[in-house]
Amino acid sequence: MYMKTTHHISVTVDPVFLEDQSLPLDKHYVWAYSVWIKNQSAETVQIIKRTWRITDAHGVVHEITGEGVVGEKPWIAPGATYHYASGTPLSTPSGMMEGTYHIKTKSGKHFDVLIPAFSLDSPYETASVH
Repeated sequence: MYMKTTHHISVTVDPVFLEDQSLPLDKHYVWAYSVWIKNQSAETVQIIKRTWRITDAHGVVHEITGEGVVGEKPWIAPGATYHYASGTPLSTPSGMMEGTYHIKTKSGKHFDVLIPAFSLDSPYETASVH
Protein backbone atom coordinates (compact mmCIF):
# COMPACT_ATOMS: atom_id res chain seq x y z
CA MET A 1 0.00 0.00 0.00
CA TYR A 2 1.03 3.56 -0.67
CA MET A 3 0.04 6.55 1.49
CA LYS A 4 0.45 10.33 1.44
CA THR A 5 -1.08 13.07 3.63
CA THR A 6 -1.68 16.61 2.39
CA HIS A 7 -3.65 19.31 4.29
CA HIS A 8 -4.74 16.69 6.87
CA ILE A 9 -6.27 14.48 4.15
CA SER A 10 -4.61 11.07 3.84
CA VAL A 11 -4.83 9.05 0.64
CA THR A 12 -3.99 5.35 0.66
CA VAL A 13 -3.82 3.32 -2.56
CA ASP A 14 -3.56 -0.44 -3.00
CA PRO A 15 -2.97 -1.57 -6.64
CA VAL A 16 -3.49 -5.16 -7.83
CA PHE A 17 -2.57 -6.68 -11.20
CA LEU A 18 -5.58 -8.35 -12.88
CA GLU A 19 -4.21 -11.45 -14.58
CA ASP A 20 -7.68 -12.57 -15.74
CA GLN A 21 -8.33 -9.29 -17.60
CA SER A 22 -4.85 -8.93 -19.10
CA LEU A 23 -3.77 -10.20 -22.53
CA PRO A 24 0.05 -10.11 -22.58
CA LEU A 25 0.28 -11.38 -26.17
CA ASP A 26 -1.82 -8.36 -27.20
CA LYS A 27 0.17 -5.97 -24.98
CA HIS A 28 -2.87 -5.33 -22.78
CA TYR A 29 -2.22 -5.27 -19.02
CA VAL A 30 -4.86 -4.28 -16.47
CA TRP A 31 -4.70 -3.17 -12.83
CA ALA A 32 -7.36 -2.43 -10.25
CA TYR A 33 -6.67 -0.07 -7.39
CA SER A 34 -8.52 0.66 -4.18
CA VAL A 35 -8.37 4.15 -2.70
CA TRP A 36 -9.14 5.29 0.85
CA ILE A 37 -9.42 9.04 1.47
CA LYS A 38 -9.46 9.90 5.18
CA ASN A 39 -10.38 13.39 6.32
CA GLN A 40 -8.23 14.16 9.35
CA SER A 41 -9.06 17.88 9.22
CA ALA A 42 -11.65 19.79 11.24
CA GLU A 43 -13.76 20.67 8.16
CA THR A 44 -16.02 18.67 5.87
CA VAL A 45 -14.45 18.46 2.40
CA GLN A 46 -15.66 17.55 -1.08
CA ILE A 47 -13.70 15.98 -3.93
CA ILE A 48 -14.67 18.10 -6.92
CA LYS A 49 -12.10 16.99 -9.49
CA ARG A 50 -9.19 14.61 -9.98
CA THR A 51 -6.10 14.54 -12.16
CA TRP A 52 -4.15 11.32 -12.82
CA ARG A 53 -0.72 11.01 -14.42
CA ILE A 54 -0.19 7.48 -15.71
CA THR A 55 3.32 6.60 -16.93
CA ASP A 56 3.99 3.39 -18.82
CA ALA A 57 7.25 1.42 -18.88
CA HIS A 58 8.45 3.43 -21.89
CA GLY A 59 8.05 6.72 -20.01
CA VAL A 60 4.97 7.80 -21.97
CA VAL A 61 2.73 9.91 -19.73
CA HIS A 62 -1.06 10.11 -20.06
CA GLU A 63 -2.87 12.76 -18.04
CA ILE A 64 -6.53 12.20 -17.22
CA THR A 65 -8.67 14.88 -15.59
CA GLY A 66 -12.30 14.57 -14.63
CA GLU A 67 -15.05 15.58 -12.26
CA GLY A 68 -15.12 13.88 -8.86
CA VAL A 69 -14.20 10.21 -8.54
CA VAL A 70 -16.02 7.21 -10.08
CA GLY A 71 -18.95 9.44 -11.06
CA GLU A 72 -19.36 10.99 -7.60
CA LYS A 73 -18.35 14.21 -5.85
CA PRO A 74 -18.36 12.87 -2.31
CA TRP A 75 -18.44 14.98 0.85
CA ILE A 76 -16.19 13.58 3.59
CA ALA A 77 -16.88 14.63 7.18
CA PRO A 78 -14.07 15.14 9.72
CA GLY A 79 -12.80 11.73 10.84
CA ALA A 80 -14.61 9.90 8.02
CA THR A 81 -13.09 7.81 5.22
CA TYR A 82 -14.34 7.53 1.65
CA HIS A 83 -13.40 4.37 -0.26
CA TYR A 84 -13.66 3.56 -3.96
CA ALA A 85 -12.13 1.19 -6.50
CA SER A 86 -11.15 1.78 -10.10
CA GLY A 87 -8.69 0.48 -12.64
CA THR A 88 -6.43 1.25 -15.55
CA PRO A 89 -5.02 -0.59 -18.57
CA LEU A 90 -1.52 -0.17 -19.97
CA SER A 91 0.17 -1.43 -23.13
CA THR A 92 3.32 -2.22 -21.13
CA PRO A 93 3.76 -4.79 -18.32
CA SER A 94 4.53 -2.12 -15.73
CA GLY A 95 4.06 1.54 -15.03
CA MET A 96 3.34 4.11 -12.40
CA MET A 97 0.45 6.34 -11.36
CA GLU A 98 0.16 9.48 -9.26
CA GLY A 99 -2.25 12.34 -9.11
CA THR A 100 -4.14 15.09 -7.37
CA TYR A 101 -7.59 15.50 -5.88
CA HIS A 102 -9.00 19.01 -6.14
CA ILE A 103 -10.87 19.66 -2.90
CA LYS A 104 -13.22 22.29 -1.56
CA THR A 105 -14.44 22.81 1.99
CA LYS A 106 -17.96 23.72 3.10
CA SER A 107 -16.61 27.20 3.82
CA GLY A 108 -15.52 27.54 0.16
CA LYS A 109 -11.75 27.11 0.49
CA HIS A 110 -10.09 25.22 -2.41
CA PHE A 111 -6.87 23.18 -2.22
CA ASP A 112 -5.16 20.15 -3.76
CA VAL A 113 -4.45 16.82 -2.08
CA LEU A 114 -1.66 14.69 -3.53
CA ILE A 115 -2.28 11.07 -4.47
CA PRO A 116 0.89 9.07 -3.72
CA ALA A 117 2.88 7.70 -6.64
CA PHE A 118 2.31 3.95 -6.85
CA SER A 119 3.82 1.20 -8.93
CA LEU A 120 1.88 -0.92 -11.42
CA ASP A 121 3.76 -4.20 -11.50
CA SER A 122 2.98 -7.42 -13.32
CA PRO A 123 4.72 -10.80 -13.54
CA TYR A 124 5.38 -10.03 -17.22
CA GLU A 125 7.96 -7.31 -16.54
CA THR A 126 11.38 -8.50 -17.65
CA ALA A 127 13.58 -5.88 -15.99
CA SER A 128 17.11 -6.87 -15.19
CA VAL A 129 19.40 -5.63 -12.43
CA HIS A 130 22.78 -4.32 -13.68
